[in-house]
Amino acid sequence: MLYRFSLQGVKCAGCVRSLEKGLASNAIIDDFSVNFADRSLSVSSSGTVAQVIAVVEAAGYGAIEITDSAGLAQVQRAEQQHYQKTLSRSLLALGLGAVLMLQMWLGWMPSINHINGILVGAITGLLTLLIMYICARHIYQGAWRSARKLNFNMDSLIALGTGAAWIYSTGILVVSSAGVTLPEPATHLYYEASVMILGFILLGQALEAKARKKTGDAVRSLMQLQPSTALRVRGSEEKEVAIELLSLQDFVRVRPGESIPVDGAVVSGETYIDESMLTGESEPVHKVQGDNLVGGTLNGSGSLLMRVEQIGSQTVLAQIIESVREAQNCKPELGKLADKIASFFVPLVMFFSALTGLIWFNLGPEPQLTYAVITMMTVLIIACPCALGLATPMSVMVAVGRAASEGILIRNADALQVAERVTTVVFDKTGTVTEGKPAVTNQVYVCGRDSIGYVTQAVLTIQSRSEHPLASALCASMLAEGVNKDDKVAVDAFESMSGLGVSATVAGADWLIGNAALMAEHGVDCDAVLPQAKQWASEARSLVYIARAKQVVALFAIADRVKSDSKSAIETLKKAGLEIILLSGDNQLTAEAIAREVGIERVIADVKPEQKQKVIQDLQAQGDVVAMVGDGINDAPALAQADLGYAIGTGSDIAIASADVTLISGSITRVSKAMAISKATVKNIKQNLFGAFIYNAVAIPVAAGVLFPFIGVLLNPAIAGAVMAMSSITVVSNANRLRWLRIDR
Repeated sequence: MLYRFSLQGVKCAGCVRSLEKGLASNAIIDDFSVNFADRSLSVSSSGTVAQVIAVVEAAGYGAIEITDSAGLAQVQRAEQQHYQKTLSRSLLALGLGAVLMLQMWLGWMPSINHINGILVGAITGLLTLLIMYICARHIYQGAWRSARKLNFNMDSLIALGTGAAWIYSTGILVVSSAGVTLPEPATHLYYEASVMILGFILLGQALEAKARKKTGDAVRSLMQLQPSTALRVRGSEEKEVAIELLSLQDFVRVRPGESIPVDGAVVSGETYIDESMLTGESEPVHKVQGDNLVGGTLNGSGSLLMRVEQIGSQTVLAQIIESVREAQNCKPELGKLADKIASFFVPLVMFFSALTGLIWFNLGPEPQLTYAVITMMTVLIIACPCALGLATPMSVMVAVGRAASEGILIRNADALQVAERVTTVVFDKTGTVTEGKPAVTNQVYVCGRDSIGYVTQAVLTIQSRSEHPLASALCASMLAEGVNKDDKVAVDAFESMSGLGVSATVAGADWLIGNAALMAEHGVDCDAVLPQAKQWASEARSLVYIARAKQVVALFAIADRVKSDSKSAIETLKKAGLEIILLSGDNQLTAEAIAREVGIERVIADVKPEQKQKVIQDLQAQGDVVAMVGDGINDAPALAQADLGYAIGTGSDIAIASADVTLISGSITRVSKAMAISKATVKNIKQNLFGAFIYNAVAIPVAAGVLFPFIGVLLNPAIAGAVMAMSSITVVSNANRLRWLRIDR
């Protein structure tokens, strides 16, 4: 079974490693993935939910299962409670710390070389210990668990730093109370530093949690799209039921303004459906009898009766949510590098802290012990493995959610990194650049104006008996012109001739509908439409002649229409410096005609589906980094071979897993948008990683006292705590900028 959980108590990359070790060593866990950015866990396990949660708790953390909107609501309540609790604890610690620091600055703290100072110091020590227990016992408990497993994390650094400050202060207090007179520089107590550090760190965690909440808005919005109930229709009874109670083939009434509950088809009624949250398309889609409906989309002002065709995890919305989550859990190569560094970061910091203390104790000025403890403590506090751990997953999580809101499903986080290196984009023709179905593009009538209505009615009646794709295109054109499909003429005879067309007898007159060869075979004079025929043939359109009693009465040009936005999408990619290639199994003439229409110079045609993969391989052998855009079915081998695969998918096609990126709507404008998001994400990740590395590279030496020999300045431990807290907030805030990325192209 596949389970999904929200994690509690996971605060840094060290926590993630500790949890992963616990999961990997348990027999009931088959596979798992931890997302540090949103503190979530995906588990494939033979055990029950309770058993998996027990494994997580044994590793020292908590878990809440996420199954539906109710589970999501529970997680949101837990996150809100965690935020409020952490914020109140931070304010309590900062409040006491501020009072103690104010007391010190105003000189109200008597020297511990006197009895009054010892008494006040003892009370302060006990009070700070109480506050440390109330506000941060979870940190010390986490540090103890990690120490027992020799798997150190951020809790270890905080516990060692604040603990060292409290123990040192208590130690000199005990020495002073024993009657030993200490030099004045060595009499300072660092109790206020302990609580101030904890206060700043807890405040940072609270602010990070609040900022991090926004990163999961995309998935939360998707989960909340599906209504909790539906109006089920059985016979004459209409009853509102939970959507979990719907079965396949049930009928559901959808009222104006309601969301479509699950996937299905329109049985009766018509309306306009807002599919923007799923496809990114702002234009409502007209739906009539027989049209597909996607759960989670919003009904307009019409009323529908629909039939349920997909429920549960099989719905389009469920598959989109799962795809987004899987992508958010993926780590690109940049993230894996950061994880490797984070894996030994804490032990390295602990070693450097100890080395700093030894240097100050042996080479520093008087009082050496005081300086050694202060610098050790400051190094431990200022080092931030969280910024490194958050740098990549936070950006990936926001970017994948942002892409999903544009109708772009990024299935593999590495796709974000590959997009930056793409040099060539290869487009499949049919269904990608074009609409994928033949349609009438041009027509001319050479009969009297009064006869056109009769001709169109006869054509609709005759062609409705044929199953040929061109016949379907003609019927659709007649219906679009307003011909009544129920007002048919009498057909006395009908014959289909393979490769030529059809013949029929209507009201005693012989009709022929087909190509030029059929007309020539029956001696039909086509000179009246010859100029149009030559022009349309040069544009690689299929020609259908209509003749009555051996006289041509009309000519239709049929072609697979180019999508309305294909040309602008390709222009955008060309402006970005990418080479564009049209790859088609159609004949060279037709492919070149489509290429000219959309502005593509290079065409590779007459290619069978199984040969498309070889074309991609040849391009890669030339040194090109290739992105392939196809329909995700016939082009699956080529999509898999390409460095980056974009699958055009609508409805059930979203389940196609052959591509790295799926474009939910049929528009290829999403290709340039997907690339824009990818490039911005990689840039954002690099900014985060650079910031995290530079922060630690500069902050740790400064905390160790590298500036002291030059300007006589040591970093205050409490300030170090505030700076450390801000480093994680900076990473989260920078990642969240991707939510507002402008990709209007």
